[in-house]
Amino acid sequence: MNKFYKVAGHTFSVELPEGTALLDKMGQYEPFSVEEASEVVFSVRVVGKDEFPQTDDIVAEMNQDDDGSQILAGRLHEQPYFEFQLWGRCAARMVTDAHYHHADVLLVDEPLFGINNALMVMYALSTANLQTALFHSSVVSCAGYGYMFLGKSGTGKSTHSSLWLKHIDGTELINDDNPVVRRMPDGFYVFGSPWSGKTPCYRNVSYPLGAVVQLSQAPYNKIQRLRPLAAYAALVPSISGKRWDKQVAEGLHQTEDMMASEVAVWHLECLPDEAAAHTSHDAIAKS
Repeated sequence: MNKFYKVAGHTFSVELPEGTALLDKMGQYEPFSVEEASEVVFSVRVVGKDEFPQTDDIVAEMNQDDDGSQILAGRLHEQPYFEFQLWGRCAARMVTDAHYHHADVLLVDEPLFGINNALMVMYALSTANLQTALFHSSVVSCAGYGYMFLGKSGTGKSTHSSLWLKHIDGTELINDDNPVVRRMPDGFYVFGSPWSGKTPCYRNVSYPLGAVVQLSQAPYNKIQRLRPLAAYAALVPSISGKRWDKQVAEGLHQTEDMMASEVAVWHLECLPDEAAAHTSHDAIAKS
């Protein structure tokens, strides 16, 4: 059973076992569903235990932990390998080709969590050299533009989006955790995606990227525009990617460099209040 999805103009395929109940749980992908495509940026095949290679020869390269969700990256028999864990329990294992065009995924536990993580990782890696970046951020639309809020976990990205939704007329949520940014012929655009963290917002929409705002907590509200070098430094930590892989790193660097030069990037020191929403809106809507 093959399913095809298009996110930010990039089509990928998922091959599921016949009769699986997993598809019924993947409703968040339906807004991005498309007819069969002849070309895809990557394909994922969900396989059984007997089709997946033995995992007794893993060489670990990185272990990322984010609020109970862990990603182990490494190599298995010289192929890129990923293990997705939830609260210390393995949810899925994935092995890919060297260029991240195809992956086999073994779902171990929590199948929706496993397939979501596998598809997010494959999307981020396979599109890194296509002027595309998967961000860890919250993004809203207002007056025909998309505005993206960045920051470390706990700095209030979702809170700031909710303040815009409540206090800035015409604001709508695009995505609350993993929007996609892509450079198009007429500039950078931000897209909704099937991955939105704890907030179910899976909208297949796109807007010109009006500005990016890096958030930090403070006992006051103050905003300033960043110069290109500081803007570049603000963007990098929020972009998903395998930085030690040269092909991925070079592609992301090109995108980050263009974004820092072409998109207004701001730093907002703020409180979680209505005034903070107006402070950011009034500044960046004029940029």
